[in-house]
Amino acid sequence: MTMSSALSLGFWLLALIGLAVPLGRYMARVFLGERVFLTGILRPFERFVYRACGVDETREMTAREYGSSVVVFTLAGLVLLFLLQALQRLLPLNPEGLAGVHWHTAINTAISFVTNTNWQSYGGEYTMSYLSQMFGLAVQNFVSAGVGIAALLAMVRGFTRKEAGSVGNFWVDLVRPVLYVLLPLSLLLALILVSQGVVQTLKPSATVRTLEGASQTIAVGPAASQIAIKQLGSNGGGYFNANSAHPFENPNWISNFLELLAILLIPVAMVFTLGQMLGNPKQGRALFYAMAVLFLLGLGVVLASELAGNPALRALGVEHGSNLAGKETRFGITSSVLWGQVTTVTSNGSVNSMHDAMTPLTGLVYMFNMGIGEAIFGGLGVGLMTMLFYVILTMFIAGLMIGRTPEFLGKKLGPFEMVMAVIGVLLPPVVLLTGAAVAVLLPTGRASLANPSAHGLSEILYAYLSAAGNNGSAFAGLNADTPFYNLTLGFTMLVGRFATILPGLAIAGALARKKRVPLSIATFPTTGVLFVVMLVAVIIVVGALTYFPVFALGPILEHLMLSGTGPL
Repeated sequence: MTMSSALSLGFWLLALIGLAVPLGRYMARVFLGERVFLTGILRPFERFVYRACGVDETREMTAREYGSSVVVFTLAGLVLLFLLQALQRLLPLNPEGLAGVHWHTAINTAISFVTNTNWQSYGGEYTMSYLSQMFGLAVQNFVSAGVGIAALLAMVRGFTRKEAGSVGNFWVDLVRPVLYVLLPLSLLLALILVSQGVVQTLKPSATVRTLEGASQTIAVGPAASQIAIKQLGSNGGGYFNANSAHPFENPNWISNFLELLAILLIPVAMVFTLGQMLGNPKQGRALFYAMAVLFLLGLGVVLASELAGNPALRALGVEHGSNLAGKETRFGITSSVLWGQVTTVTSNGSVNSMHDAMTPLTGLVYMFNMGIGEAIFGGLGVGLMTMLFYVILTMFIAGLMIGRTPEFLGKKLGPFEMVMAVIGVLLPPVVLLTGAAVAVLLPTGRASLANPSAHGLSEILYAYLSAAGNNGSAFAGLNADTPFYNLTLGFTMLVGRFATILPGLAIAGALARKKRVPLSIATFPTTGVLFVVMLVAVIIVVGALTYFPVFALGPILEHLMLSGTGPL
């Protein structure tokens, strides 16, 4: 790594933490209903939204009512987005005259965007009209992120309330993060991106004459507004097929730096928001330390692997063989690898390089990041919910060690909370591994592969890990725009979304009804180094036990083959 790359990485980390801490405090005040500097401007509009939708913002919901609202809102969005795609040929803002989207692609895309996954089995610029992009995909970028934050807020209330039958109001929890956080930040970022050359226009595609004298069509459109929320909302869906490697989405090092910052900004800030809402900032910092350790461990492995280069080339005597395959030469290895690490620890599927061309060990780390439920910072809300599942598992183990009923934040954790946490942690892996196994076994699944052997398995496995983790990035090399993959990956996305949110809400409802227990000398401290170490260990062990067999047949075997120590 060059000195400039190291300094750039260090500055990015400092900027991230420096912005996330105050943003976390601001969001806590918003979610607690306190006055902030935007209240005078946005509060009248917030009230208008409630009146227009017939929402009583003072009415609280039980966990069951809250969960039902999440499901109904998500399914309604799914149906509307499917219809918008299917009928786009008949609708306005379609200057290229694009036809309606194929039924299985439209189903997959609708599921993808309402679950905050943004997996794309299509090329945006030649599949989606401006109307579909703006009023379909971009709107879901906002509200699907809002749903994730709302679910987390309900779970937090489960820990803070005592002997209560309600966990909040879903509609209020949905409106406030969108109105006070996502919209202002997206507007600001979109304006900055436009200043750097990201396109934002309703004009049709431009036809130009190349240097060779040929005619070329260059797609344009309202990209900047969608790119801002795709990064800030942990969405990741690209306006263009090349995603953030496209110069109209990511023109230079400034836009690259800002988009990288935007991907992690709110997820990191949410950890500090959690501490503020719990009235225990130390707890938020403890979770941040655990996430930061896992993030930096993974980043160290992928940087070392990519900078060392392809072992097969080194075996042929090629020195200084840093792996430049699939990288954007505008950004280099360090920035490309950092982007991959950032996008896979969150539920953000954007890419500025080709993950399929990364070394096998890099691919393994990226897959592990998604496989553990994106608990390392994660998406907006749901990633932190997954981390709380791991916390419950950790406290159960700690309770066994000290011979005491596990408790966390003054609430005793019983069998129900344990079962829900296990469902949240293990149900997505069960579904994704089953889907990957079926894809490997069936000819229709193998027919989409561009590469054989261990790398082909990695391509299939990555797709299902990305779907279950609501990530959306692709390993490439796999033609996923088929009925088989569109439907099976769509089902996996739904499981990944609801297997996190619904158990989390069930835990929230159960804990809210419980009394708070006072701290004692036998209470296991959850803000110290021992807790952080145990939490990190539990996450690594659970992930390793779940995925080691299939990783051994995929990226690990491929690494051994490239280094000449495995079977050919």
